[in-house]
Amino acid sequence: MRIATYKYMNQQEQPPGVGSMDRRIEKSSRRPFFIGAGVAAVVVIVVLFLFTRNTSTSFTLDGQRIRTAEVSSGMYEDYIPLRANVEPEKTVYLDAIEGGRVEDILVEEGAFVEKGQPLVDLSNTSLQLDVIAREAEVSEQLNNLRNTQLAIEQNRLKLKGDLIEIDYQIVKLTRLVNRYEELEGNQFISKTEYENSRDELEYWKNRRLITAESQAQDEKIRLAQIEQLNSSVSQLEKNLILARANLENLLIRAPRSGQLTSLNAELGESKSPGERLGQIDDVDRFKAVALVNEFYLNRVRLGQQALLDINGRNYRLEINKIYPEVQASQFEIDLKFLGEAPVDIRRGQTLQLRLILGDTEERAVLLTNGPFFNDTGGAWVFVLGPDGKVATRRQVQLGRRNPNSIEVESGLIPGDVVIISSYANFVEVDRLFIDR
Repeated sequence: MRIATYKYMNQQEQPPGVGSMDRRIEKSSRRPFFIGAGVAAVVVIVVLFLFTRNTSTSFTLDGQRIRTAEVSSGMYEDYIPLRANVEPEKTVYLDAIEGGRVEDILVEEGAFVEKGQPLVDLSNTSLQLDVIAREAEVSEQLNNLRNTQLAIEQNRLKLKGDLIEIDYQIVKLTRLVNRYEELEGNQFISKTEYENSRDELEYWKNRRLITAESQAQDEKIRLAQIEQLNSSVSQLEKNLILARANLENLLIRAPRSGQLTSLNAELGESKSPGERLGQIDDVDRFKAVALVNEFYLNRVRLGQQALLDINGRNYRLEINKIYPEVQASQFEIDLKFLGEAPVDIRRGQTLQLRLILGDTEERAVLLTNGPFFNDTGGAWVFVLGPDGKVATRRQVQLGRRNPNSIEVESGLIPGDVVIISSYANFVEVDRLFIDR
């Protein structure tokens, strides 16, 4: 029996040949059922995963690729290693104070020189002409001074002669007035002659007062002029001495005794004022110059000592200068030898030093230093279990460290075995399985 199913938009229409007793069958969809079943299955899987998974992560590691160290107790030495270069304790540089042409080289590079010994001879025509001009200027001023002094002296003598003449006239007129006074009283001369002589005497007395005042004023001016001229001549002579000294500086001399370790001069070469010509090193005393990582900038102090072991002997050095500039994450320090220095060291030689930063701890918990510190910053480590097959992550607190060991402040005890090789491949791991 075939059953046909029809679906019409207008339900009043009946297909032909179908009676009213026939029933219409609708087509059903199973899609919602499958979607609900799939969602339920995913939820069940997620729930099972959440309840069954282990929250810790693990990593299997080849035991041949790790390095371990046992935590121990012992003496901690707070030091850092330094590579230092040997340099002379005192170095004097040779500069061309006045520029010029190299006329002669009197010593060879590397020679030992004495203080004041001529090294290089320069010539400078302009400077020589300048000295000649200054000498002529000084000579001219000296002539002016002599002429002025001569004129002032002549004027002084003239005034002095005038006073002598005035005094003579006063003496002569005084006698005449006295004589005329007696004669005029006896009426031997006229009264007019007496009065004329007396007036003339008064004139010469007044003239003497003015002449004396003029002479005193001229004397003050004379002294001031002479003092000013002397000062000018003195200044010119100083300038002349300085110019002659600059002329003498064309002959470069050794400012101190030592070894001429470098000499940058060639015959006929022109040197500018202030240009470096070479240097003289003190070969009797040496110092060590080292670069220190800026990490230790706050821990390095003046007076700290460093140890040097060379040729089976121990030497001590002390920091006597710290340069504040930091370049390429490093700063520079100078160290001087305490007592005698090694006799066979040379300029530029490299020394291996141990700079002592703090006191030695006789009782400390120590862990061997290793690459792990760069990966964890000393905040945690992997500690092996008793069987040596599993290592777990443990929070620790580490303190000072030197190239050999690290001071343990908490989290580890003597006897613990710690992985000290690099953790770069399993930084996010909580547990390590060691494949032996």
